[in-house]
Amino acid sequence: MQKNKRERNKRTLSWSRLDNAAKIFPPTSHGADSGVFRLSCELTESVEPDLLQRALDETLRYYPHMCMVMRRGIFWYYLEQTTLSPRVAPEHQPPCTPLYFGSKSLLFEVTYWRSKVNIDVFHVLADGAGAIAFFTALMAAYLTLLHPEAGPIAAPQPPLSHKREDSFQKYYQAHSKGKAGGVRRAHRLRGAKRPDGGLTILEGVADVRQLLDLAHQYNTTLTVYMAALMFLAIHDEMYVRDEKRLVVLTVPVDLRGFFPSDSARNFFSTIRVSYDFRQRSGALEDIIEQTAAAFKRELTPERLAARMNKMASLEHHPLLRPIPLALKNLVLRISGSLSDLGETVALSNVGKFRLPEKLHPFVRGFGVFMSTGATQLCTCTFGSSLHFGFTSVFESPDIQRNFFTRLSAAGVDLEIRSNEFHKEDAPCSDAPIAT
Repeated sequence: MQKNKRERNKRTLSWSRLDNAAKIFPPTSHGADSGVFRLSCELTESVEPDLLQRALDETLRYYPHMCMVMRRGIFWYYLEQTTLSPRVAPEHQPPCTPLYFGSKSLLFEVTYWRSKVNIDVFHVLADGAGAIAFFTALMAAYLTLLHPEAGPIAAPQPPLSHKREDSFQKYYQAHSKGKAGGVRRAHRLRGAKRPDGGLTILEGVADVRQLLDLAHQYNTTLTVYMAALMFLAIHDEMYVRDEKRLVVLTVPVDLRGFFPSDSARNFFSTIRVSYDFRQRSGALEDIIEQTAAAFKRELTPERLAARMNKMASLEHHPLLRPIPLALKNLVLRISGSLSDLGETVALSNVGKFRLPEKLHPFVRGFGVFMSTGATQLCTCTFGSSLHFGFTSVFESPDIQRNFFTRLSAAGVDLEIRSNEFHKEDAPCSDAPIAT
């Protein structure tokens, strides 16, 4: 009887191709650059594991596509629905630890420690915006169970078909006009890497209004202002001879702001902005002016569509489609390595976390961290707080320190935290945590 039921479930499992952005992660994810990102939520009370599990089970009814495993096909990887049931667990690994270990691996994990809830997600499953939708729904469900006095929370949900949509396929145009820019070799960070092969985590929290006031003093946006500070933080560590190469920031862009989409999968692109310290003054005002001009030039539907279609054209090419997966993986690894040569660091502003107003008193804030092969800064806001999440493969946090020092010198009040800890305070003896 049970065997028949398992066979029936197996036959009804749905599957989907990896979207265009997801295809790069299986062959290029290794070591500290695991292709995993983490969202975290710090609460005002200790986590109740049983209620968190109930909330997870309830939320997955609206996001069943999160329960997928990745399988190898002859020509591509693909995702398949699984009957595996995710279980919440005490935090037992550092942030952004690899999640994929074969076709029986769930591609996300929910953990907790004291008053913090985390979700780690392998990027083949979703991007930041898609994971945020799921995570905020999970936290709303959990807090409603924990505080029924807040009243029922009815959050509108897009249709499941919209969440599962591959928006890259929807908006792909085979003969799109325009050209995506090529890759120039950029200044690359150097230094001793962590001997354990992991990530150095450094996070900061500030009042977003102070940051906005600073940005407005220069008549620019918050993202442009932070990018300019990042350019300066990197330049502080450069030798004079390093200035022969451009400093290049890779900035992920949520395409939902440019093309109508409720997809909870990947739907993002990237732009690259650069600064030439040899040819220009290096003054903050000049960096802001150059960065703002690059954002204005690159952040248009036409430019983003051109880049999106250029990347997607490879999977639609009739001569490339029948190439075996092993060879495709080799090509993608080489392509990823060449692309990395054009990047100094990555800066990702994932935007706002939103919860119903009644639940705000129970939440201190949210955070975002991304695995990386170099250094990356992720930022997000909740209420009046802005969170900085630095991840780096390097032991020395010099660039992070330079960035925060410049913010502090500009009058921003900062709370700084790191993943250094007293071993006896960790949830298990061999697993560091992010505080």
